[in-house]
Amino acid sequence: MTFPCIAAARRFDPAAHLRFEIAGQAVGWVRRQDVAKLVRWPDVFELTGERVVLSARYDSVDARSMALASAIGALAAEGAIPGWRDEIYAIRNRFDDPPLAYIERAASRFFGTQTYAVHVNGIVEYAVTPGEPPVAAAPKMWLGRRSATKATDPGMLDNVVAGGIGWGLGVHETLAKECWEEAGIPADLAARAIAGRTVQVLNSLPEGTQSELIFVYDLPLPHDFAPRNQDGEVAEHLLAGVPEVIGWLREGRATMDASLATLDTLLRHRWIAAADAAGIDALFVPAA
Repeated sequence: MTFPCIAAARRFDPAAHLRFEIAGQAVGWVRRQDVAKLVRWPDVFELTGERVVLSARYDSVDARSMALASAIGALAAEGAIPGWRDEIYAIRNRFDDPPLAYIERAASRFFGTQTYAVHVNGIVEYAVTPGEPPVAAAPKMWLGRRSATKATDPGMLDNVVAGGIGWGLGVHETLAKECWEEAGIPADLAARAIAGRTVQVLNSLPEGTQSELIFVYDLPLPHDFAPRNQDGEVAEHLLAGVPEVIGWLREGRATMDASLATLDTLLRHRWIAAADAAGIDALFVPAA
């Protein structure tokens, strides 16, 4: 029995979408059913049978951002773009690329633009004490349960730290920021995080398309450390053994993103066999 997150990560039908283009670059996907919502802005969007193109008259980052903002605000007011976040994301196909435009985070899924996130696996590896049974030294993992008020995946299990990378922040800056906000992990402890692999998701969701590159990290945590949420976005933290965590992933109790990040750690530490996560290798890509 494999894990549902692996199939979900690439549950996407290109035929049901049009490519979204800016300045000659394909930067996202708009569902065919949503294209009609853009007709009222003919000066902003050029609509064909195969593409949604941001008009070339907007030839700077600021001009493109302002043109998109006018449409995004109206669509959000009508409920077509849910979960307003007041966070700015850059439209860029690779993490180090210069931005083509800036948009509200919530709109990234309506337009299917590439986003970036950091997920941290909190690992507690207990030292072996002479005379103790082997199970006493088994590694455990800290997980979080998302707040019931979160805009996405409320109440589901998540990594101990996970967050999107907003414009102006790097991977390590975001990691340190989210470590403190979500788990009360101080900067000196967060600095011990060890890079894992990156996971590319392309997934159809009710609000649009999630095209996201996830930077996975492992963070060794002292056995006497307990996470404490600082920003109200985590309902609780749970410490669980690896077999219990694996069971939760199989049952789909964790978010897809967190499940994939956790599987990366489980595979790298050989806590599960590669055959048990068949198909996941296609999701790993080189770090940006």
